[in-house]
Amino acid sequence: MTQEQQKTPHDLPDVTGLKIGILGGTGDQGGGLARRFALAGHEVIIGSRKAERAQQAADALGEGLPVRGAENHAAASEADVVIVAVPWDGHKATLESLRAELAGKIVVDCVNPMGFDKQGAFPLPVEEGSAAQQAAAVLTESRVVAAFHHVSAKLLLDPEVDEMELDVLVLGDDRDATDLVRGLAARIPGMRGIYGGRLRNAHQVEAFTANLISINRRYKAHAGLRITDV
Repeated sequence: MTQEQQKTPHDLPDVTGLKIGILGGTGDQGGGLARRFALAGHEVIIGSRKAERAQQAADALGEGLPVRGAENHAAASEADVVIVAVPWDGHKATLESLRAELAGKIVVDCVNPMGFDKQGAFPLPVEEGSAAQQAAAVLTESRVVAAFHHVSAKLLLDPEVDEMELDVLVLGDDRDATDLVRGLAARIPGMRGIYGGRLRNAHQVEAFTANLISINRRYKAHAGLRITDV
């Protein structure tokens, strides 16, 4: 569905059949997203620096799911949409090594630059403004979108949780790309993708994760966001 064909902001493109690559899929966040998208019927490729480790992560998600492991280069090359869920300290180097494979693709960055001390979690400064803006600066031939920052990895991985009752803020400068990512979010039962503005506003979305961590620690919860009146 093109932008011209869409009648309201609630109309979403058909994203069924898209192959999803997840860089950093060996971690809980990436693995949880891999599991949910596989349950929704998407073929998922978990990427890692070592294919064996990626395959182990894929196998750990359970039998019968359309998930497999591969080296990062293969995952980036073969996927239609690539989600970046790598640790912050390896973020820039990983993307720099995959510029060619990610050219022309929609790249969804869900990395939160965070630090921890005795007082808890706090956002780290990023020279480019945010992790998503750093990704855009590195991947000049990709369509970078920021999304999936505030989704509990524990809930994503929990087989007892059938629905994820939360909204995902989706930010970017390419409207068709943000609509597609909103459509992907909606593939997970209970979840909505809500357009949250241009990529330059990603820094406060990433930083808000520190507030959610504080909420979860205080209330022993797995809090998410709901946007009202939309």
